[in-house]
Amino acid sequence: MKLRSYVLITVSAILIFGINLTAQKLWTLEECINYAFDNNLTIKQSALNVQSTQYDLSQSKLDLIPSVNASASQNFRWGRSPDPSTNIYSTEYQQNTYFSVNTEVTLFNGLQQVNSIRKAQFDYLANKYDSDKIRNDISLNIAASYLSILFNIELVNNAQRQVDISKEQISRTTKQVDAGAIAKGSLFDIEAQGASDEANLISSKNNLMLAYLDLMQLLDLESSTEFDIDKPILDIVGTPTLLPAEMIYNKSVMIMPEIKSAEYRLESAGRTLSISKGARIPRLYASGSISTVYSNRIRPFEGIDPETEKAIYGDPFPFGEQFIDNRDGSILIGLSIPIFNGYQVSTNIKKSKIYYENVNLELELEKNILRKNIESAYADAIAAYQTYIARQKSVESFKESFKYTQEKFNVGMVNSTDFNVVKIQLANAESDLSSAKFDYIFKTKILDFYLGKSLSLSDIANIKEN
Repeated sequence: MKLRSYVLITVSAILIFGINLTAQKLWTLEECINYAFDNNLTIKQSALNVQSTQYDLSQSKLDLIPSVNASASQNFRWGRSPDPSTNIYSTEYQQNTYFSVNTEVTLFNGLQQVNSIRKAQFDYLANKYDSDKIRNDISLNIAASYLSILFNIELVNNAQRQVDISKEQISRTTKQVDAGAIAKGSLFDIEAQGASDEANLISSKNNLMLAYLDLMQLLDLESSTEFDIDKPILDIVGTPTLLPAEMIYNKSVMIMPEIKSAEYRLESAGRTLSISKGARIPRLYASGSISTVYSNRIRPFEGIDPETEKAIYGDPFPFGEQFIDNRDGSILIGLSIPIFNGYQVSTNIKKSKIYYENVNLELELEKNILRKNIESAYADAIAAYQTYIARQKSVESFKESFKYTQEKFNVGMVNSTDFNVVKIQLANAESDLSSAKFDYIFKTKILDFYLGKSLSLSDIANIKEN
């Protein structure tokens, strides 16, 4: 009964596990990149920086609007002070309430505000393209990690084939030794090679696990998350049809975000220089204000006391009446002329010129870096393809050699040492071929990336293998 229960539990677990495997999502390269765009923390930070500069741009435009400020204050005084009714000093308690509204607008200041708006626009665009550059860098890193997984899968498959071959040869050699056909030393050699193949397989699986971990970390996924990728079979068919490096550069220099960002920073530096020069020009401005006051000592005159011959005043005028009667307004148009400020304006202009030249050099440096990267990627792609062709021929030769040696070993015409040498040579050749293939694929994808194409494996994928 216990055995039956154990079997049922085991079968159920296998079925559930199989269902989970079937239902598990397989991530394509495009899905990995899109997921990173939505969830990567570095990309989110760059988006916040762009949003901050967008607010700076909005504020620079709002700075053209006249400023308006209101104020109110309550004043309590005692001691000797002028009576607002008679302008005669007395020592009566006084209570005043003040209200005012002020406004000021710059009419002209050497176009500094206009240049500030343009500078903010260029800073915003530069930050936006900086964010795009971060997205591009992460896309390339994800593509490299994705291809690294596919590469390590091939290495695991190659290592597994070597293990299977060794197991087959161990079984065959054991039978031959038992029959007395060959010496037992040959079995020891084959078993030693089999153990080495097992170790290589474990190492390949560990490398595959680390490749998965690298991709998951790029996606900010926890290591405990169920994750697997789509595994297309990638074939290289025909000779590469690559555009010349110069044509790729001419296209790339117009679309790459690092170049766009450097160009807009140069424009921003030009506006900074214009703002510095604008400080030499007089500033024309206008301001206006309106105010009123209430005082408990503003009272109506009611006559002269015949006995003391002093003026008699009634109760203070009502608050509402004083609020209207005591209104006061003014409009001012002013001109501020810079004459001497310790050469600060001249110094700022000189520093702005230096800054402009420095940013211009940064643009040229970015173009040089882009050109060198494209030239290197182009040369690497050509070399990688040539290496792939050579490795392909090498594998074909070693396959024939191994097949021939295996047949001779099975009939005792070749010893175990020679057999193991040829077997290792074939394994190394297959690994080198896989390395050359994925190196070529990645280099061509880099060139496609510089042409503005999205990173995808669909153009070289054959049958899906999941």
